[in-house]
Amino acid sequence: MRNNRKKRMLKKHKKRKFYIKIIILIFILIIIGISAYKISSKNTLHNPTENQENNLKVESPKNKEIKKEVTEPEIKPEPVKETKSEVLLTFAGDCTLGRDDKYAYENSLPYIFKKNNKDYSYFFKNVYDIFSTDDLTIANLEGTFTSATKKASKSFTFKGPSDYAKILTSGSIEGVNLSNNHIYDYLEKGYKDTKAALVSEKVNYFGEGDIWTTEINGIKLAFLGYRGFHNSKDFQNKLQNDIKSLKNQNYIVIVTLHWGQESHYSPNSTQKNIAHFSIDNGADLIIGHHPHVVQGIEKYKNKIICYSLGNFCFGGNRNPSDKNTMIVQTKFKCTNNTLTSYEVKIIPCSISSVNYMNDYCPTPLTGDKYKALIKKLNELSINLDFKIDGNFHTVTLN
Repeated sequence: MRNNRKKRMLKKHKKRKFYIKIIILIFILIIIGISAYKISSKNTLHNPTENQENNLKVESPKNKEIKKEVTEPEIKPEPVKETKSEVLLTFAGDCTLGRDDKYAYENSLPYIFKKNNKDYSYFFKNVYDIFSTDDLTIANLEGTFTSATKKASKSFTFKGPSDYAKILTSGSIEGVNLSNNHIYDYLEKGYKDTKAALVSEKVNYFGEGDIWTTEINGIKLAFLGYRGFHNSKDFQNKLQNDIKSLKNQNYIVIVTLHWGQESHYSPNSTQKNIAHFSIDNGADLIIGHHPHVVQGIEKYKNKIICYSLGNFCFGGNRNPSDKNTMIVQTKFKCTNNTLTSYEVKIIPCSISSVNYMNDYCPTPLTGDKYKALIKKLNELSINLDFKIDGNFHTVTLN
């Protein structure tokens, strides 16, 4: 019996020991679970998932700043504004402000000058309103201002005293061409005296190697003058180089040529070839004189060629049979200082205000004489797509 009791006590003790072990094991498992959870939470905070990482980047101040820069609108520069400008030029033909002293004094230009109280403004008084309202007026000065007595051996030699340069300024003429067959009538001294007289009166000149450049309303203008009686290779090279040099500097280039045959109303082949060659090499306008009569106008490659303007204030003949002449006006139009078009206007005139003699006072024509010269110019002109009518006509450049 005692043994049975001992067995029961032992069995009970073993159960208690077993339960204690179970409890200890459960406690250990709980401790391990808690520790594992803490470790997992810590790793999650320091090693976020891909989605968490993206969310953090979106919310970061740095990334917000980058996003702002990307979404700002692009600032575009303001377009360059077009600037438009224009300049009005007036051209007249042969002006011989003096006489040939081999011929009679009576009714010569100096005689008429003295008769009109030596008024320098007398000669251009009837065209002054035209000349004074443009930007520049240019004429061909066919003669000399000199006191020299030694002269060239030729049929006609023209000169006037140096103060006759005041006739030009009194008539609002700002520039003259010197390249013609009378500028050396009194040899080198006469030529130098003429230039000195022009400088004294602040009259610009060009030709014989001189180039006149100026700028008006932001438009750059260049004037070239030549005697164009022969179309040699050397002449072509000179002409080509002069034009291209000026065009490379963004000048509008006006070429003035003394050429052709006297008393002929149509240009000869030399005139045409030189004119076309000039435009082919960049010239913008051709102005011609020498024949003492008007010749036609040609449009070539959208540029204008005026082959001969005729005489104008011409002291070389006291009573020529053909007193017709013309004033040519051109209005150059530029956009951003680049020539885009120009307008051309012809003003028919007479070299004299009376019919029975030359009083050296050029005067615009009216009535039937106006209509007759307009008709004649249209008949003489070549390839014009407009009718000469005394109005401005636009020439658009390609």
